[in-house]
Amino acid sequence: MTPTIVGMTAGAVLAFAALVFGFWGFLLMLALVLCGAVVGRIIEGKLDLRGVFDALSGRRSSS
Repeated sequence: MTPTIVGMTAGAVLAFAALVFGFWGFLLMLALVLCGAVVGRIIEGKLDLRGVFDALSGRRSSS
């Protein structure tokens, strides 16, 4: 699937959650979707946690 279709689907799911569960349900759904996206990127190998932690702790490198 293209990123456009994935984005449209995610938007539709979040809009549905906002309609059904209200504002707090929307925020919970958004947080869970973001957690799922991060876990998916880690499993695919497209996100390096060591690099993220190094950047957050101030130990950035150019390599």
